[in-house]
This record gives sequence, C-alpha cells and structure tokens, in this order.
Amino acid sequence: MTVDPFIEAEKQGGHSVKRACELLQVSRAAFYARRTDAPGPRAVRDAELTEKITEVHAVSRGSYGAPRIHAALQREGERCGRRRVARLMRQRGLQGQHRRRRQRTTIPDPRAAVRPDLVLRDFQPNPAKLDVRWCGDVTYIPTEEGWLYLATVIDIASRRVVGWATADHLRTELVAEALRAACRSRRPGGPVIFHSDRGCQYTSRDFATLASELGINLSVGRTGQCWDNALAESFFATIKRELIDDRSWPSRAAAHSAIFEWIEGWYNIRRLHSSLGYRSPAEFEAALAA
Repeated sequence: MTVDPFIEAEKQGGHSVKRACELLQVSRAAFYARRTDAPGPRAVRDAELTEKITEVHAVSRGSYGAPRIHAALQREGERCGRRRVARLMRQRGLQGQHRRRRQRTTIPDPRAAVRPDLVLRDFQPNPAKLDVRWCGDVTYIPTEEGWLYLATVIDIASRRVVGWATADHLRTELVAEALRAACRSRRPGGPVIFHSDRGCQYTSRDFATLASELGINLSVGRTGQCWDNALAESFFATIKRELIDDRSWPSRAAAHSAIFEWIEGWYNIRRLHSSLGYRSPAEFEAALAA
C-alpha cells in the first residue's frame, strides 16, 4: 500500500510532512516527485542530451558511435561523459557503423622493378609535413551496371583525400588520374613521397614515368602486408562502412556522384577523425594558418 495518502492526511491535519516522512522512512523528495509526477533534473537532462545525440547521429549519416558523438557534443559546449552518451544511445537504439571485410584488388606483377618502402608504417598525422607524404590504394564498388573502381591519394599528415578517380577498369590510367588530381589540387612545392601497395598498376613503367614527371618519389609496401599501407586500407574501410555498403547502386554514375559528395562534402570537411584529436582534415590543416 502506498504511503502517500497517509502523509497527505497528516499534512492536511496540520502536521509536518518532514516528520511524517521520517516516521514512514520516505524521503521528502520522493514524496513530492510522486505527487507532481514530474521528471527529476537528471531525467530532464537525459532527454535533452538524447535529442542532441540523435541530431549528431543523423548529421553523421548514422556513422558515429559514442566516442565521436561525445567529441561532437563537447565541441558544442555540452558537458557529459562518454558512458552517459553510450547509455543514451543504447536506450534510443542508435549505434555507429562497424567495419566489414573487403575483397582485395591488389594484383602484384612479379616482373616489376623493386622499389623501397619510404614510409615504414609511419602514418602519424603531422601538420608540419603537409604534401610531403601521400599514400593511395584502389577499391571496388558493385553497381547494377558492373564494377566501379575507386583510386585515392591521401595526405598522410592530415588524412585529407587530396586526389581520387573512378573508372570501370583497373588499368594504370585509373591510379594515374588520381595522382594527377592530387597534384592539381595541392600543387606541392617540393618532392612528395607516394606510398602504395605492390599492385601492378602502381609498379608499372607508365606510372613510374608519370611520377617522375610530377616530381613524385614512389614507395611501396611488402606483398600481402596490409599494415604497410594501413592508412589507405583504413580509409576504404570507412567509406565502405559509411557509404558503399549502406545501399545498392543502380549505376556507376550514381555511385560516382555519391562518392564525390561524401569525400568533398563530408569526409574532408566535416567528419571528425580520432587520430586528429576529433577534428576534420580541413580543420586540422587550417590550424597551420591560425
């Protein structure tokens, strides 16, 4: 039986609510909360945070998990713990997107010239070394018209995709166009290292000639060692998880347009990177001019 009617009767009789609550071993806060049926301050705050979390999750296209949502809220001046964010996400049924395994597209050429590894798995961001070391790779996107292949060039210092290209083939022209795009957009003032795997496109004579013309020093990792090109692999895991695997693609043109919008409008400009202190590549680079 609830004690509320007894306390209320004591109150109407002119007796102290405090004394009645003490006798019945009930807190006054609980009594008044039950009378008004109003949520407490923590519940109100949880509701406010849940709405903000839902907004950030939607802006991230459903890709952010608790760590990035927590970082985004902190950037907006919200003070809350990561565990609280995770709890509220679970209650709302929100979660980030997880990595999936992908098929490899590397086809080594056993006759290719031997090239050194000039990166040696050092993929740490460094704002003082923009346009000094780039890396790249190729992946595939299934469409109803057939495969679309994506080649990228990423600045190791800032994680920014500085050049990319798509095609319906895996020939050297694809990776060559991505490298040309990087040089057009960045116009590096000195020699640049470009690191890749040992795929035949990257070890071909035509690609070596182009690199020499552009002032690019080629670097390659070891065969079958994904960690030797970990940054490029990580980027493809991200775009697969957050865009490619999220839907079906009716045409190569539709996939290309979506990739353009995702890279240029989201990944480079707005997406928070844990390795950059939860900043976007554009924000990380802009700090140099500050």
